[in-house]
Amino acid sequence: MKAMILMEPGTQLEPSDLPHPVPSPKEIVIRVSACGVCRTDLHLVDGELPSPKSRLVPGHEIVGRVIATGSEATRFKTGDRVGVPWLGWACGSCEFCRRSQENLCETARFTGYQLDGGYAEFAKADERFCVPIPARYGDVEAAPLLCAGLIGYRALRLAGDGPRLGLYGFGASAHIVIQIARHRGQEVSVFTAPGDVEAQAFARRLGAAWVGGSNTMPPAPLDAAIIFAPVGGLVPKALQALRKGGTVICAGIHMSDIPQFPYALLWPERTIRAIANLTRRDAEDFMAIAAEVPIQTETLALPLDQANEALARLREGRLTGAAVLVPGSAPDSTR
Repeated sequence: MKAMILMEPGTQLEPSDLPHPVPSPKEIVIRVSACGVCRTDLHLVDGELPSPKSRLVPGHEIVGRVIATGSEATRFKTGDRVGVPWLGWACGSCEFCRRSQENLCETARFTGYQLDGGYAEFAKADERFCVPIPARYGDVEAAPLLCAGLIGYRALRLAGDGPRLGLYGFGASAHIVIQIARHRGQEVSVFTAPGDVEAQAFARRLGAAWVGGSNTMPPAPLDAAIIFAPVGGLVPKALQALRKGGTVICAGIHMSDIPQFPYALLWPERTIRAIANLTRRDAEDFMAIAAEVPIQTETLALPLDQANEALARLREGRLTGAAVLVPGSAPDSTR
């Protein structure tokens, strides 16, 4: 099969021919229809996450159809359409798994990190950690739901349902989160890099009540703020923007160092918390909500062999919405 491989962090992905995957007892093999390009993939390629699998196939926003099942795999049948998210396996027996915190499992393995992912024509996955895709979504538009959507949903759930929400960074996750927040009646303020008029226009189009640079304050104090941009310097800025008792959620898997800030910013019972990965329950709940809202994803479809171009566009801030790789495709397309 054709695949794009990370031979060594800090280098470009290389097109390669790999053996067709064979499922173990609880695994399924999927013909990949689409695989979203996530900022976590960029952190992996750029060497900002430790110890990825050698000769790694990245990608953890996989949509495809089952073509083979392992001897003990009974949840899906051949032809079923499934999604494969970031959490690819958890032990089920450590203290975190026993507390319904499998996202913090001591020995968890992650798709496109310790396990080969979806930048390929085929992928295999533990069927217990896959999720059905709502019928209303096409393959390309569904792909960003599997991480940008899931992580954004988990961040939003933990941020609470206060009337005023702030989003720092407006890319793949934020453009999904704003739709859920607006659906449940929240007023959303969006903060982008100063002068990023394209992202600001995109936020307004999706219903932001206020849009400004990350160096400015919103017109009224926020109940909660979610930081999607991997910039530690935004944490004290977001704290400043909160009401007393408000919460800042750091939603990325990687962030630059948080600078020192006065204790006075935290003292009025403000909270800082991080989001680590996701659970299977998150995936099930989010897919139901996505179909109910319904969430519309903005995507740029690219052929698999243009994975490096997709990552470069993400790195340079040249994407509106999410890039999605499509094995065997030719022209770019947006939805």
